[in-house]
Order: sequence, then structure tokens, then C-alpha cells
Amino acid sequence: MTWLGERWTAEQVLALAPDAASRKAGSKLGTAGPWSEAGSSDEGTVWGLCKGSGSKPYQTVVDIADAAGPAYKCSCPSRKFPCKHALGLLLLWAGGDGAVPRGREPDWAEQWIKGRRQRAQEKRAAGGSPSAASADPEAARRRAERRAERITAGATELEQRLADLLRGGMAAAEQAGYGLWEETAARMVDAQAPGLAGRVRELGALPASGPGWPVRLLEECALLHLLDQGWLRRERLPEGLAATVRSRVGLAGSPDGSPVRDRWLVLAQYDTSDGRLTTRRIWLYGEKSDRTVLLLSYGAAGRAPELSLPVGLAFEADVSPYPGAGQLRAALGEQFTPPAPAATRPPGVTTADAAARYGEALRADPWLDAYPVTLGRVIPTPQDGSWQLADAHGGTALPLTPSAGSRPGLWRLVALSGGAPVTVFGECGHRGFTPLTAWPEGAGEAVPLC
Repeated sequence: MTWLGERWTAEQVLALAPDAASRKAGSKLGTAGPWSEAGSSDEGTVWGLCKGSGSKPYQTVVDIADAAGPAYKCSCPSRKFPCKHALGLLLLWAGGDGAVPRGREPDWAEQWIKGRRQRAQEKRAAGGSPSAASADPEAARRRAERRAERITAGATELEQRLADLLRGGMAAAEQAGYGLWEETAARMVDAQAPGLAGRVRELGALPASGPGWPVRLLEECALLHLLDQGWLRRERLPEGLAATVRSRVGLAGSPDGSPVRDRWLVLAQYDTSDGRLTTRRIWLYGEKSDRTVLLLSYGAAGRAPELSLPVGLAFEADVSPYPGAGQLRAALGEQFTPPAPAATRPPGVTTADAAARYGEALRADPWLDAYPVTLGRVIPTPQDGSWQLADAHGGTALPLTPSAGSRPGLWRLVALSGGAPVTVFGECGHRGFTPLTAWPEGAGEAVPLC
């Protein structure tokens, strides 16, 4: 059977949208009305002509068989990837009502597909050859030493600023305003320590975060102090913890573990942005290895990250772990099968087990905000003006994080449950549980909640 024999769901298609506006606009184009000459091939190509405001229709083509997720090409002027036309075309194809029949690609689609697949093959072949950087290890070592010196100077300065803050008292932090923190963060950027800069910016937002902010500020200052001291004394740390400190400070490492080949289920995908960089987080679950790993992809200047894997798909591939104690980040390697819808789901645990797993993970990485876990047979229930996930058999429950309680995904989860148990994947941390994906009791497709 060709891999296009299984259609995606509308939810899986809309999970590719770079923002809510694109999701809404793409949904309007998911009908046959604006489309002509649409078709699909057994090799993983979908194409079509979409009527626009001009005299010529937009030429839209999607390569679904790409190893890093779908790739798109459209003649429209949009700078979003995928654009609304690509989303509409995929929704039309996902409908499976004959509007996108099998056929041969038109010349304009075939040329693009052949060109990009040839470039991808050349890139993979070039990946095995030594790079210019690795050809001069001495120069690379000197660059690493210079950066380490700058980070050390930045961490030393940050320690002094934290000491000044505590000496002046928490009230002084509220009076100083956000400008002081932004200046300190800029100093950490100059020191080439983006991890420290990010944590400093988070400190700046705490004095305006509502009642109890002095306690939260003190807690975060303690964690930042611990990270500073970890960097300044990294030679004395076990290698795994030292690697975690380097990662938390902002030193980009490289995958160094043996590749794990498995059939990987896409558990969740969501984006965060700081105004300068969009970070896409994709959680995968290995069906044979019973491992959960995190893929990261980045997009600058408002562009969506390139890697995109809709929730509910599964594929066989190699992933290589990054160094660091308790680190779950991995790099996607060779992909052996294209992503296709899957009915599998990870095994669930109780809410008590989820909290225990987060606690165990903190021993390896004290700066961990949350840990991925799948809850089995839980029911979303209101509690004192907020929401929690309670075990269906009674006993314990996990509160939802404040941000999760205000998301549309919460009501999607409540509607999916209808008072019955559901399986929920999400991130469990000290602020509560953030649900990302849910499955109904028994059989049923994954429902993204973010």
C-alpha cells in the first residue's frame, strides 16, 4: 500500500499553521470551490491551483514525504510557511472526498519537487564529509576558550548584581522597574550567555506578577545563583551535570549519544516566541524504547521554524540524544518511513507518579521547569475557580498551570472528556500541569490542545 493511502485529519493539518490567523484563513480554503487541477501522487506530493484576487491562480504544491516534515511552495506573496493556500490544499486532500485525485504532477510542481529532493540528497551526502570547522580543531578550541572566558566574566558580574539585589531588599527590585533587568540581560548577551540572559529577563517580569512575587523572585534568584556557581565550578562537577550546566548557560552542544532507531509518535508540537526568535518544541515517544525525546527547531524574524510534525503521526527514524544529565533533547536523524497517522498512544501513569517523575528529574537538572508525562484515565474537574486533572479511580489530582486554564485547549479537553476519563500528555512542573494532547477513552485520534 502506498503511504498516501492514509489521510491526515483536519486537526493534524491545522497543527502546521504558523499562527491563528493562518489557521482561520486556511480553513476557509479547505473546500473545492477555489481549487482547480488539484491532485496527489503516490510519492507524497499534493498540488493544486487556487483562485486568488489576481487573474492568475496561485500554484501551490506540498511535499509531504519530506524527512523533516512537510515542505511547501506557493506562488502567492505570503511570507508565512505554510501559507493559507498550502493549509487549504492539505485540508482539501485530508477530506478524502475525491477532490484531490491521484495523478501525475504538472511540470511546475514536478520541477520543484525534483529540485528540492536532489538538494536534500546532496546535503545528506555532504554531511558525511569533514567540515571546514573540524579541519582546524586548534582554531575551534581557541574560539571555545575565548567564549568560555566571556561567559565566566558575565557570570561573575551577574553574581555581584544578585548580591546587590539581596543586599538592597526585594522592595528595591519593584522600584527599579524592568529596565535594570533588561540592561543586565543585555550584558549577558554580550557575554555570549543567552541562557543566563533569558533567565534574567524572566526575573524582570516577576515584580509585576501579582501577590507573592517576592517569594517567586527569591526562588528564581536562588536558581540563577546555582547556575552561576555551576558554571564557575564546572570543572569539579560530574560530566553529565557539567554538560547540563553548559546547556543551561546557552552553549549549543552537539548530539553525542548513539542513535536510537524506533517508531516515533508525535505527541505534541507548539511554538514560543520572545519577539526575536520563535522556538518550536516537538515531543516524540518511541514505541519500542519507551523513551520521550524533545526536538527543537528555530525561526528568526517572525518566520515559522522549518521542522514541522503534526500531532498523531508516527514514523520510523533515528534520533540522537544531546549530552547532559536528565536532558531529553535529541536530534532527528535519518528517517526510514514517512509520517503517517497512528492509532497508538503512550502508556499513562497516575497523577502521583507524574509528580514523582518530575521530582526525580529535578535531581539531575535543578533548573528544569517541567517534565513530559502522560496521564492515564484522568478527568478534568473544576476546583476553587481553577481546573485540575483528577485520577478516575479517586485519590490524587494535579492542578493545571494558570496559563493552561486560560487556553482554548482547556475547553477542548473538557468537551473531549465529557466527564469521562481521558489520556492526557503534557508537561508536569512546579506550577502545575500543562496539557498538550489528549485521547478519548478507548479508541480515538489524538486531539492537540495547544
